[in-house]
Amino acid sequence: MPAESPAEPSDLGFTHRSRKNGDVEILHRGRVATTLRGHDAEDFLAEAPDPATAEAQQLMARLTGNYKRGNERLASQHARNRR
Repeated sequence: MPAESPAEPSDLGFTHRSRKNGDVEILHRGRVATTLRGHDAEDFLAEAPDPATAEAQQLMARLTGNYKRGNERLASQHARNRR
């Protein structure tokens, strides 16, 4: 397993739970962020059975829309963010 860089933490606060009807709820810090149904839910469970891995955390972030927006590098270089 490769070492993680500080820019990509492994725990982004996502978990998931499967429902009896086959739906998968993705939670962010304990609150429902999105619900996957049907083939999307099956595909997700096949790809990310363990939510603790960095890959699963990134997948859940992408599925919920809470993902990198492209301005992180620019924002980190701004004068008010330098310390």
